[in-house]
Amino acid sequence: MTIQTRTLGTTGPQVSALGLGCMGMSGMYGEADRAESVATIHAALEAGVTLLDTGDFYGMGHNELLVAEALRTAPAALRENALTSVKFGAHRGPDGSWLGYDARPAAVKTWAAYSLQRLGVDHIDVYRPARLDPNVPIEETVGAISELVEQGYVRHIGLSEVGAETIRRAAATAPIADLQIEYALISRGPEREILPTLRELGISVTAYGVLSRGLISGHLTAGQGFAANDFRAHTPRFQGDNLRHNLTLVESLRKVAEQKGVSVAQIAIAWVLSRGEDIVPLVGARTRERLGEALGALDVTLDAADLAAIEAAVPADAAAGERYAPAQMAMLDSER
Repeated sequence: MTIQTRTLGTTGPQVSALGLGCMGMSGMYGEADRAESVATIHAALEAGVTLLDTGDFYGMGHNELLVAEALRTAPAALRENALTSVKFGAHRGPDGSWLGYDARPAAVKTWAAYSLQRLGVDHIDVYRPARLDPNVPIEETVGAISELVEQGYVRHIGLSEVGAETIRRAAATAPIADLQIEYALISRGPEREILPTLRELGISVTAYGVLSRGLISGHLTAGQGFAANDFRAHTPRFQGDNLRHNLTLVESLRKVAEQKGVSVAQIAIAWVLSRGEDIVPLVGARTRERLGEALGALDVTLDAADLAAIEAAVPADAAAGERYAPAQMAMLDSER
């Protein structure tokens, strides 16, 4: 299968138009099946997906080791095509609690050393701080990554969940390939100031949460419970009246999808793809079945009438509830 490609910014690599977000394979949404996770990564590579997104704190290293296993056991040609995108900097406790962020230059290089070892690679293709460290100027963090680029350990610099001012400061320090940020039909905050800034500076978006963690996948039901180790159990959009309201939006979107002859997930992903050639959606498929459905979005063409129907079904700012719990929202420079 040949997947169309997009380029990350004016300085970044060429990648598949859809990337695979691997976070959910390491317990963030409850238990995951390791064998199926590896098989899903293999299926993605076989289908032409080249961008694999992970983080050193996903499962406290579990996810990088999982990606390493998948790459090690994939055919050489597919392994060579794979590009790794890694987030770093989050502190977590043995119980999985979130303890803050560390993006000091020495820490940046330490995080990178451990990621290189766990992934079993000699370089990371796109390396990015997971959040802005409030105690470290972004210039120092990006400067440290730039030194890793010069030394050959990192190919390109990315950012994650930062606002327009931080983006400008980072870009003035070193070339930035992309910003990773949540962007979906019901998460459209970046359109106000962040996207225009990125486009002015020639920086792309790798959009995560394009199905809002399954909320707008068409597969979630109002009565569905979440395991204690599924962070959606503590996320406002998945609670009580918020969930019921948000699922009414999904049903409106389902009508549009059915008229188009596609699934809810496919039309939601296609909408993100339609936002511009500088946007690469990351799909968090944990199984080959869900991956196959997501890849089908690449064959969906949305015309002006389709886009108008989608906007009518799910207007901007129509979602109820924040996308993270209050403590985590407070850590988002992109929301300030």
